[in-house]
Amino acid sequence: MANRKNILPPYGNEFIEYLYIDRGYSENTHISYQFELEKFAIFLKEKQLNLNLNSKHIEAYIHTLQNESARSISHNISCLRSFYKFLMINHYIKENPLEEVPIPKLPKKLPKVLSIEEIDQLLDISVKDAFSARNKAILELMYASGLRVTELINLKVGDIDLEMSIVRTMGKGNKERIVPIGDYATNALHNYLYHYRSELLIKGWNDYLFINNHGTSLTRQAIFKMIQALAKQKGIETPFSPHTLRHSFATHLLQNGANLRDIQEMLGHSSLSTTQIYTHVSNEKLEADYKNFHPHG
Repeated sequence: MANRKNILPPYGNEFIEYLYIDRGYSENTHISYQFELEKFAIFLKEKQLNLNLNSKHIEAYIHTLQNESARSISHNISCLRSFYKFLMINHYIKENPLEEVPIPKLPKKLPKVLSIEEIDQLLDISVKDAFSARNKAILELMYASGLRVTELINLKVGDIDLEMSIVRTMGKGNKERIVPIGDYATNALHNYLYHYRSELLIKGWNDYLFINNHGTSLTRQAIFKMIQALAKQKGIETPFSPHTLRHSFATHLLQNGANLRDIQEMLGHSSLSTTQIYTHVSNEKLEADYKNFHPHG
């Protein structure tokens, strides 16, 4: 963070350290907050302003962001609100200029999902070596459990119970949850663990379930690249990411009659309203099927 010290507004570095150390925010989150504060710092410098602003100043700043998306502007305002709340708590300022500034309402963005046919294509991996066995186990597990990619890469060997066909994971807020997995994922994991994983342990034993060619744990980027390469190889044109498998898991469960509360539990959502977005996805699919297949659609 030292190389950005002069770019941030006053107390900016202290705020970023507070997010990272006191609030326990992830590396990605505090980097995104840092990026937004840098834009704000440039505005302050250009207008020769200090941190004691009024709502008109904030509106003028937001106007400079008009070419950005509503989501980006909303995130920027949210970041500034947190920053000014921090300044108030520490008595660095006396008034908060963001109290009366509304956050733009965002349209609900439905998650992208793969069709069952596309999922079948993606998971149709011919196991020939340790890497193909690992990749098949990864994809089968992600689709079977709805794990976030961060949860996936942090799994240890002991988190998988093949006899019970369950996976234990630590989700957001350090909440442990147990998710059932089906026969496809169980068989792929058994094959990887007992027939191929040892070939990747070039540096001795490693507790992480999925490891790379160096014998160390995989990264989120490595999972993303692997999935993109497989999609291209199989001619799947629908744009998607590892998180799309999580969305597909939930949507396909719902379409086949699963209870929304059960899906909430498996996804690790703290609020049912977060899970309910998948009902909109299912409704869209229902409408599309009606138009395509009903004689008078």
